[in-house]
Amino acid sequence: MHPDDLHFAWGGPVGTGRLRTCPEDFRVEEQLAFEPGEGGEHAWLLVRKRGMNTDDVAWALARHAGVRRGAVSFSGMKDRHAETVQWFSVQLPGREDPDWSAPADAQWAVVRAVRHGRKLRPGTHRRNRFAIRVRELNADPDSLEARLRAVRAGGFPNYFGPQRFGHKGENLRKARRQLVDGERDAGRARGIHLSAARAWLFNRILDCRVADGTWCSPRPGDALMLAGTHSVFEFRGDEPDIAERIQQLDLDVTGPLWGIGRQPVSDEMAARERTWLSEEAALAQALEAIGMAARRRSLRAAAADLAWSRSGDTLDLAFSLPSGAFATSLVRELLATDTGVPSGGPRGQ
Repeated sequence: MHPDDLHFAWGGPVGTGRLRTCPEDFRVEEQLAFEPGEGGEHAWLLVRKRGMNTDDVAWALARHAGVRRGAVSFSGMKDRHAETVQWFSVQLPGREDPDWSAPADAQWAVVRAVRHGRKLRPGTHRRNRFAIRVRELNADPDSLEARLRAVRAGGFPNYFGPQRFGHKGENLRKARRQLVDGERDAGRARGIHLSAARAWLFNRILDCRVADGTWCSPRPGDALMLAGTHSVFEFRGDEPDIAERIQQLDLDVTGPLWGIGRQPVSDEMAARERTWLSEEAALAQALEAIGMAARRRSLRAAAADLAWSRSGDTLDLAFSLPSGAFATSLVRELLATDTGVPSGGPRGQ
């Protein structure tokens, strides 16, 4: 299944445009849920970068500080072909901060540095703030306005974007070769490959639920998640105010990030989710066999603060998304977009 084959929630794109003509057209900034500080052996660095992926910057910071790469951590992966601001931490036990000024030719710069008592862990940031410019816009103004309002009010399918699967799906292919085909020369399935496999299975289930209209309409036995948290409970079907809370973007239907462990869904719903993955049973079973822990992910992402302005053939979008949601999955509900990204594509978001 190609990402372009995934079902649309709002009827398909209402026009066309061009993304990432230059890095400044795709800006992302991580937002933490707390204020780091109060000292400690970890230097937390807010870094602005462009033309580098997150791992490139981690290596650059390690060399700059004279530490091993394992001493550098980050919360989320960000695109190479974008201008991004994200947090890193560098463990410096018993050491003062080095001069964090980047070399003159560097594609990164430290915006802020503060000491904290713990290392930065994946998924620590709460949200990402986006500012996206679409160029060469060709869309009926009224249709585009109506679609923007619909997405702002009702959210969009929380598909993992193509960035998660690597250039031409290479991350998923490596996971499949190692986990399912048992190819020794495929190497060890790294975290990024396992993540791609689980994202693929999630997208398959979400696609089925968008197709049948239940991606934000729960069935009895579904697992619902409280927005902004990872708190999940099984929906019995008789709880009051559920429909109203879903309409208000307070609750979301969830789908599985595949693995082992009891899921907060009914046996009937668990069986249905397996049926939706019948064509990928081998991959699902392989993830279980290596002991991946099952988790839940919202089927819907919300951008309630979505704002926009149009000038000629240019559309500017500004919005925030929860950590793990993809801006490209929002944009695809609006427009069919070409990209100015060179061959190789963006790594992640």
